[in-house]
Amino acid sequence: MKSLSSASPREAAANLAILALLILGPWAALSAGHPFYVTLATKAAILALAATGLHLALGLGGLVSFGHAAFFGLGGYAAGILAAHAGSGEALILGWAGSREILTMILAAMGLALLAALPIGAISLRTSGVYFLMITLAFAQMIYYFALSWPAYGGDDGLSFRRGIFPGLNSARPLPYFWICLGALLIGLALFQILRASRFGTALEATRQNPQRVEALGIEPFGLRLTAFALSAMMVGAAGALFANLNRFASPSMLSWQMSGELIVLILLGGRGRLLGPTAGAVLFVAMEHVLGGWTERWQFFLGLAVLGVAVFARGGLLGLIAGGRRDG
Repeated sequence: MKSLSSASPREAAANLAILALLILGPWAALSAGHPFYVTLATKAAILALAATGLHLALGLGGLVSFGHAAFFGLGGYAAGILAAHAGSGEALILGWAGSREILTMILAAMGLALLAALPIGAISLRTSGVYFLMITLAFAQMIYYFALSWPAYGGDDGLSFRRGIFPGLNSARPLPYFWICLGALLIGLALFQILRASRFGTALEATRQNPQRVEALGIEPFGLRLTAFALSAMMVGAAGALFANLNRFASPSMLSWQMSGELIVLILLGGRGRLLGPTAGAVLFVAMEHVLGGWTERWQFFLGLAVLGVAVFARGGLLGLIAGGRRDG
């Protein structure tokens, strides 16, 4: 896996192009009178953050989780519940009536995701392979059905609320909210790279490649994987809070297995093992959804063809194809 600085010249150029597109594209679209494209860029940034979180577990630790939608949805509901209580004035915890501060929502989402990830990871990590995938999926579906049957916060109708506030910015407007989400993505990418370059990241990658050898060196693979799983969940939870604020709506669909599948698809499309792989995948996914969705309601068919093409002809995803290699690590 390569950072921005150590990537090949072609991959580095692609990384810079992706960042330039995300940073300058919304501003140009708004200047041209097309604010809808700012919303699309915001969605891409949020999904990129969520996929980067999953990439921490999947790309570094080799943990193919099909349950990260649980953390995404929990983050969304954490934001929605805080905002709903703040709007109604009804006490939530110990007389506290919630908050509409986006930073508070993100912290609450990360905390709730962590509380869920520790027991889920502790149980799921006792298995491996397809069993790990199925157990994480089972936990996510349990939380999904709980949200459906929770009438206090909308049940299957979901929970509507006003978008949160952010110090110094009018987050109700498309462009300022995009800057908030882009900033969160850049922090997530920096955190991913710091962890990847640390001794923790090196040990985690070694655990993915040969857990028996790592254990023989006196390092406990379970603890490394559980830490990676928890950190991954927290990042995905933060993305869920931002996504719910974008839509002003927390829905059980955020907890569905399809969302977990989408996050995995983003990583595969962009390139597993590459810093901006999930970001490239998110930009491509949102672009395909918008363009192909305007042509046909069955645009997912073409997305499936794209994923199939990546699996057969470009195992390193979009960035791997540009860099001329399959994947790193």
